[in-house]
Amino acid sequence: MTAQLLLAFVLFAVVTAGTPGPNNMMLLAAGANFGFKRTIVHILGISCGLGVMVLAMGLGLSGAFKAWPVLHDVLRWVGGAYLLWLAWKIATAKGIGDREADTKPMTFLGAAAFQWVNPKAWAMALTATTTYTPEGSSLAVVIVAGTFMLVGAPCSAAWAGFGQGLRRFLDRPPVLRAFNLTMAALLVASLYPLVVETGRARPTEAPRELAAGGFPLLPRISWRG
Repeated sequence: MTAQLLLAFVLFAVVTAGTPGPNNMMLLAAGANFGFKRTIVHILGISCGLGVMVLAMGLGLSGAFKAWPVLHDVLRWVGGAYLLWLAWKIATAKGIGDREADTKPMTFLGAAAFQWVNPKAWAMALTATTTYTPEGSSLAVVIVAGTFMLVGAPCSAAWAGFGQGLRRFLDRPPVLRAFNLTMAALLVASLYPLVVETGRARPTEAPRELAAGGFPLLPRISWRG
């Protein structure tokens, strides 16, 4: 993997991991409701889950999507249904620091597993492995997966930290309720591209064009951040 290609991928990872999207909306809500410290396992789960997904895609799983494109559509709708359930959980959160079983922060395994039903995470992983791993190099796949984890974790932490900073303004139940409803609505809104798009981020469609300076163009991702 060349230095140019790695730099281009780092820019891609920052853009996709740092901008608003399902993971970051949930981290913002978790930071506000549970605080940054209790959200760390959620952050680590996202980072590791995405890294493992990239490894799986790069080492052969993407071939299943090429052979059976219908799997992509099934994934989109299963993931969409799960996102709706998560939005409901955020909307019905009972209060800051509430430790009841139904309002605990997402666990490490839960956050890691969520990446496998998160349509946006699949789009990121498929695009990364088909655009930034020359000729399917196993070493390049490992580098891409590791870079995604290293870049994604600080981006995720920033969103959780922002949520933590909002806690001082959310100490009144009506304000917290309005915040959680807004976060739930934004999570639902993130499904809009999933409904209207037709799988633009499938592995056979990931662009490999080079810009004038030899850098791969950043792929167009339907789901932001």
